[in-house]
Amino acid sequence: MKTDIFDLDLPADRVALRPVSPREAAKLLVVRPGEGLDDRAVGDLPDLLQAGDCLVVNDSKVIAARLKGRRIGRGELEPSIEATLHKRIDGSHWRAFILGAKKVQVGDTLRFGSEGRICFLDQLDAQVSQKDEGGEVTLSFSLHGPHLDAAIAERGDMPLPPYIASKRPTDAQDKADYQTIFAHEDGSVAAPTAGLHFTPELMARLEAKGIAVHKVTLHVGAGTFLPVKVDDTADHTMHAEFGVITAETAAALNAARAKGGRIVAVGSTALRTLETAAGDDGQIRAFAGDTAIFITPGYRFKAVDLMLTNFHLPRSTLFMLVAAFSGLETMQRAYAHAIASGYRFYSYGDACLLHPEA
Repeated sequence: MKTDIFDLDLPADRVALRPVSPREAAKLLVVRPGEGLDDRAVGDLPDLLQAGDCLVVNDSKVIAARLKGRRIGRGELEPSIEATLHKRIDGSHWRAFILGAKKVQVGDTLRFGSEGRICFLDQLDAQVSQKDEGGEVTLSFSLHGPHLDAAIAERGDMPLPPYIASKRPTDAQDKADYQTIFAHEDGSVAAPTAGLHFTPELMARLEAKGIAVHKVTLHVGAGTFLPVKVDDTADHTMHAEFGVITAETAAALNAARAKGGRIVAVGSTALRTLETAAGDDGQIRAFAGDTAIFITPGYRFKAVDLMLTNFHLPRSTLFMLVAAFSGLETMQRAYAHAIASGYRFYSYGDACLLHPEA
């Protein structure tokens, strides 16, 4: 499938640089294939869903994964380096994208920060143990386990996506704004952004309506922002991400669906986790492992009945996913309506509630 069919023109001023407040005040475009489009607000969700439905949210927590430092130990020059961690390998090793990758080679030592409370000698060092094409490296840190986690939290910045970070600096407000109220399990380097719209007040109204909330975990990698550079989707390789669905959650979702309840995936991360764990019979099973599922039009959805998601980048795997769910023409029409109607796009932007294509 040619990737250029997923292109669209988006005015630069539609990229949201801050979320609305309160979060549930964000616009919500309800998309029903074959029917009209409905302009609502996220706060209307209790009226748009039914008793017995199940919202499935991602409880992964964003870590301060963007580290700034310098290369040391190779000559007098110590060029600046910026690393974005995107996948934990073990207690002391991370995969990372390097801005300025031409400045580093295997064996180099990178030093992040010059002062701190956690690190001995007031520094956090990492050695480049592997380097791949495209600026991706494996970093071997001098600290391990909880000590490394604390050092990263002390020195790192929230890893705002490039379309925000290129327009303004990260600040203290982002530590709250770029985290969902469900965040619990450390590990993501990008927020599961559909979950950013929820507030305790909205959760209380959903519960009063008889709508259950269940949690899965998918640690979102920075690869989610990588553009699809190939001409055909068959040639694109997804970055693997680690996900978990417990046996208890799987059983609860299967029971709810058997009673006529709908599974509503909050975001592409929850949807991909559910679809990875589901069998061809539609039954969701316990799961713990990596998933690199790549969903494009033609995919048969097994476990998800509705999807709440933000508006995504053109020509991205995420736009391909929503095109698979509701139909490419339907989503092209929905995005055109959203652009014309002043919807705000991407991580801090507005949302849509998608019904599946027949």
